[in-house]
Amino acid sequence: MSKKNVGKPVFFIVLAIILALTYTTFFGISNYYGDTKNVYIKSVKDIRWGIDIRGGVEAIYKPDISSEKITSNNMKAAKQIIETRLVNNNISDYEVYTDETNKQVIVRFPWQSDEEDFDPNKAVKELGETAVLSFCEGQDNKTVILKGSSDVKSATASYNTENGYYVSLKLTSSGTSKFAEATQRLQGKTISIWMDDDMISAPTVNQAITTGDAMISGNFTSEEATSLANKINAGSLPFSLTVDDSKLQIISPTLGTQALTVMTYAGVAAFIIIAILMITRYRLPGFISIIALLGQIVVVLAVVSGFFGGASGMTMTIPGIAGIILSIGMGIDANVIAAERIKEEFKNGKTIDGAIDAGFSNSFSAVLDGNMTVLIVACVLMGAFGSPDNLLAKIFSPLMFMFGFSVTGIIYSFGYTLLLGVIFTLIMGVWFSKLMLKSISRFKFLRKPWLYGGSKNEK
Repeated sequence: MSKKNVGKPVFFIVLAIILALTYTTFFGISNYYGDTKNVYIKSVKDIRWGIDIRGGVEAIYKPDISSEKITSNNMKAAKQIIETRLVNNNISDYEVYTDETNKQVIVRFPWQSDEEDFDPNKAVKELGETAVLSFCEGQDNKTVILKGSSDVKSATASYNTENGYYVSLKLTSSGTSKFAEATQRLQGKTISIWMDDDMISAPTVNQAITTGDAMISGNFTSEEATSLANKINAGSLPFSLTVDDSKLQIISPTLGTQALTVMTYAGVAAFIIIAILMITRYRLPGFISIIALLGQIVVVLAVVSGFFGGASGMTMTIPGIAGIILSIGMGIDANVIAAERIKEEFKNGKTIDGAIDAGFSNSFSAVLDGNMTVLIVACVLMGAFGSPDNLLAKIFSPLMFMFGFSVTGIIYSFGYTLLLGVIFTLIMGVWFSKLMLKSISRFKFLRKPWLYGGSKNEK
């Protein structure tokens, strides 16, 4: 921690940044062109609320055949079917996970904004039906060449140095003869690939393919090749997906909205009470800590809402809000430790500048230790309760193999907001707090030890 003096303008610069960020986070920046709204900076109004707040459906799909016949690739393909149909129904705020052990697909999605009857059976009816895969002549699905159910055996994402990532396609005997005739006839033309009524690819035929082994290439990334292979496999699944009615959960949007309102009021009330207590007990350091705390809360909300261009935001759940409230406590704790240490330094005869420097320096290790513990817990929660293919799940997989992963989006949301809160506690509660306090202490009328926790008789 630097002991250099900080200029008077620093306090106002940091304060202006926090206030500007607060305004834009809560109100955003947008305009209307006719009836079209152009959003330049998202606000808290754009936060995607989870099904525990907005209401929605949690369904578990199981294949309608014996689990012994189901492969890992089948499960990935089943997941792809549901994801594609959700997107086609304009449902982008969803969670889809596969449970390889129990051979089931877990789906969570909120009610649509214009939903009125909240019929769960209607909401999940079409998601698990067997997908119809077809290879068609040209870029429409009028002239069918191959059908996934009878002509396609499998698709696999592969790589070689000549073509990069590509999809390796294997056909059945019936598909081989049909494809041979079509590729001979359509060289230089397009054969499009459709799942239901959605075109998923439109490759050009370079040469006749008579062996039943085809390659689909096109400057794919690894993820793009894998996604296309999964979609093709989805259309050739040997089963359909049925909903386990005993595990179908419906969450009322009314209940979720009431819970959100209560937690919002509780958060505002807690912030006001904390502000009063901090300023009363710690005076100027307490005032600075409240500004830093506001900055911490606002930045977390900004990240969640997708305020920053590179981040798409995250679905906010009630436990996610609890994570933010808990991180408020962590932020205040950091400032309380620093303020108490500053008071102790006055007792040791330090000047205002010396007390501030020593107070923050001596409190840093305790703040860091406490926050690192919570940071690790947040990472473990995100790894254990997020999707098995996320980065943290892979990092903690050596520890989790004994217990298994349990995909629970609401707990993941808690870990996510807690993680953000801890990170910005260290930034706002330690670094920004010290900058602002050192800066404001340069003003002559504020250079009174009692304002920082010292005695009124000290000079």
